[in-house]
Amino acid sequence: MKVYSIYFSPTGGTKKVADLVAGAWGGQKEEIDISRREADYSVYKFEPSDLCLVAVPSFGGRVPGIALERLSAMSGGGAKTVMAAVFGNRAIDDTLLELEDTLIGAGFHPVAAMEANAEHSIMHQFGAGRPDGEDGEELREFAAKIQEKLWGTAEEEPVQVPGKRPFKEYKGVPFKPEAGKNCTSCGLCAKECPVGAIPQENPKTMDKEICISCMRCIAVCPQKARGNNKAVLFAASQRLKKELGGRKVNRLYL
Repeated sequence: MKVYSIYFSPTGGTKKVADLVAGAWGGQKEEIDISRREADYSVYKFEPSDLCLVAVPSFGGRVPGIALERLSAMSGGGAKTVMAAVFGNRAIDDTLLELEDTLIGAGFHPVAAMEANAEHSIMHQFGAGRPDGEDGEELREFAAKIQEKLWGTAEEEPVQVPGKRPFKEYKGVPFKPEAGKNCTSCGLCAKECPVGAIPQENPKTMDKEICISCMRCIAVCPQKARGNNKAVLFAASQRLKKELGGRKVNRLYL
């Protein structure tokens, strides 16, 4: 058996979850980062003996469209697949169901799923520091229970995940990071942008129509020169603090 950890993780939270889960399984492992826009994802062809962990963030209760596009280019080959929806201290809404539909369409065989909390990628005070030590212990327990299902003697039951059709409409968010005075035009943000919204020849600019507000450019900037409008950010955090406050739970679906 070969284990594949497939993830879309612009700011690192989703990868932390994927590392905790896949790290609890034995076998040879390979990571596939589907945020890399230059990669040819059609070269990935899996087999029934493989185990794939597919981890994506929840953007407004949906899977980022570019992640679905890149997963659809792969050939699942009947590989047993564990789905992980990672959310920023609110809820996943239709994320797992949408992910499941895409994976089945690409030939994967979903057998388990989970929703896991991570620090909010824009308003970092919500879910700060997550996944933390407590999450790590729980996610490793999830991984062990999934192993029991996969290698147990009982008949394998299809996984049931939450969500509704038609899927919740995703209208985007009003945050489009801009470069500040500390920008040195090093171009790292342009190179790392999953959708190519920042031109390499002029990284101080950005195409707001292409930008998916994933915050990757902020996360990778060595000068901390990119950011969101502070007034808009503060207003949004005040408006959403009740909805995003508290400690949300992780959930496993077998």
